[in-house]
Amino acid sequence: MTIKDKIALFPHSPGVYRYYDAEGNVIYVGKAKDLHKRVAQYFVPAERLTRKTAVMVSKIADAQYTVVESEADALLLENNLIKQYKPRYNILLKDSKTYPWICVSADDFPKVFLTRRIVKDGSRYFGPYSSVLHARNLIEFFHSLYPLRTCNLKITSEAILRGKFRPCLNFHIGKCRGCCIGAISQKEYSDNIEEIVRLLKGGGREIIQHYKALMTEAAENMDFEQAQVYKEKMQSLEKHYSKSVIMNSSIGDVDVFSLVFDANEAFGNFMRIRGGAVIQSLNLGFRLNIEEEQADVLGMFIAEIRSKFGELSKEIIVPFMPDVEIEGVEFRIPVRGDKLSLLELSARNAKEMRFNALKQQEHTDPDAYWNKVMESLQKQIGMPVLPVHIECFDNSNIQGTNPVSACVVFRNAQPSKKDYRHFKVKTVVGANDYATMKEAVNRRYSRMLEENPDDLPQLIVIDGGKGQLAFAYEALAELGLTEKLTVIALAERMEEVYRVGDPYPMFIDRNSPALKVLQHIRDEAHRFGITFHRKLRSKAQVESALKGIRGVGEKTEQRLLLHFGSVARIAAAPVEDIAALVGRQLAERISAQLNNKEEAGNDEA
Repeated sequence: MTIKDKIALFPHSPGVYRYYDAEGNVIYVGKAKDLHKRVAQYFVPAERLTRKTAVMVSKIADAQYTVVESEADALLLENNLIKQYKPRYNILLKDSKTYPWICVSADDFPKVFLTRRIVKDGSRYFGPYSSVLHARNLIEFFHSLYPLRTCNLKITSEAILRGKFRPCLNFHIGKCRGCCIGAISQKEYSDNIEEIVRLLKGGGREIIQHYKALMTEAAENMDFEQAQVYKEKMQSLEKHYSKSVIMNSSIGDVDVFSLVFDANEAFGNFMRIRGGAVIQSLNLGFRLNIEEEQADVLGMFIAEIRSKFGELSKEIIVPFMPDVEIEGVEFRIPVRGDKLSLLELSARNAKEMRFNALKQQEHTDPDAYWNKVMESLQKQIGMPVLPVHIECFDNSNIQGTNPVSACVVFRNAQPSKKDYRHFKVKTVVGANDYATMKEAVNRRYSRMLEENPDDLPQLIVIDGGKGQLAFAYEALAELGLTEKLTVIALAERMEEVYRVGDPYPMFIDRNSPALKVLQHIRDEAHRFGITFHRKLRSKAQVESALKGIRGVGEKTEQRLLLHFGSVARIAAAPVEDIAALVGRQLAERISAQLNNKEEAGNDEA
């Protein structure tokens, strides 16, 4: 029986399907509301599939399926099978075993501690926490509010009655209530543990109200010492929750998911909201091995969180609808208000995770990092090709004097200084920044078309706004290059990026590596242009000081500057020293004229 004949017998039921290669290895696991329809979508002409999907289908030698009761069950089974088989073409969760959990042990007198290992011994686990510091702070807070034991003794009621243990230092300094010697009852200790569990589940508001009622009751009964104990616990809880991210207590209990996609990776953030406060936040990364739909990735993310934390909230906030329905759960895409603010907060966490992953890759695999940055720049600008070769132009002049343009060249996001070029403006009179830009662009690419047309850049960056961009584009149009090259302008004041014909700037994330590459190129062009402009100004000042003197030609000027180093030193030198180089009569004329000019300058100052 061929593979197509086999899938033709798949039922129209929800379930999970598995594809095997010729060696019997599972290469893909998927879920479906209708197994027959979903699997049949893969076995169509190759031109209707994406490239990666077509490659996967070509390797399928066998297919199996498992029918389940509901789509939610299929989601969980798919998640478990992917973890078990790690199929080559599936979305793979990046390793998260290093995240810490808070454990409440399954003892008669439970301990509360931080762990990175989950042992199925009846203990309760809360987390994971993406910040170890946050988890440690929670543990410290619990121990300050409730004097819990930290020892590893096997404390049972029988051992206490036999007097097996002696109290430790923590008991004597008030950091433990002495459960090992029966100084606190098991019920009272368990009540403290249950309050901690409620706090970890987000029930802090209710506990604060409970302590407030107990404090009032104790005060009415004239038990002021006990009332003070309740008051201190209530204040500790309020202080702790004041540090949480409070959105609005009317929000209630919701879960929030957000995803950021970057080439063949996705970065997700999950936040758990209880009573309007963010009590938990977890980042997870996913590697995408074929062109999965965003809804599929979100469904996988939800399944992973559900497998870790169990049941989710009745309301889940998402940036777009997932490819799964869960009975009793409502998915909502907010458009305004506090819930939209929650989604934006979650998205910022996901973007921060992506940024950190990129920065780490910059050190471990710089070639892959810069290729990814260039892919991001290509996508954000809307270029047809990768901007491997980028050139940037900048103009420099002061009150119209010595106008120059600079062109810097970057290859693979790195400066190629041997390709830098300067342009002395030839055809423009006065301070005309637009015409200067057009002349520089025209001269640069008309020469490249003559000498090396195969080395044209994919992207041209103009330092300026829409005016400079328009004149640069006009120069490219005259050379017939507007179809081959992409040209943009980067305005310095607001870091706005403009495309030709679009009156509004493009949105590029201020913190994105793509924008930082553009800024680096622009700043390098500015530095290179300013350096050249200063050199010309300095040379012009020297020429006006020496060449205006009768009898001083180019060779005499060079001889004097080579010997003395500067015009100022020539002016300060004795006439005899100058005469040794140019003769007495010319030396006296040079000294007199230079010193007269300096005096005139001082009088003006």
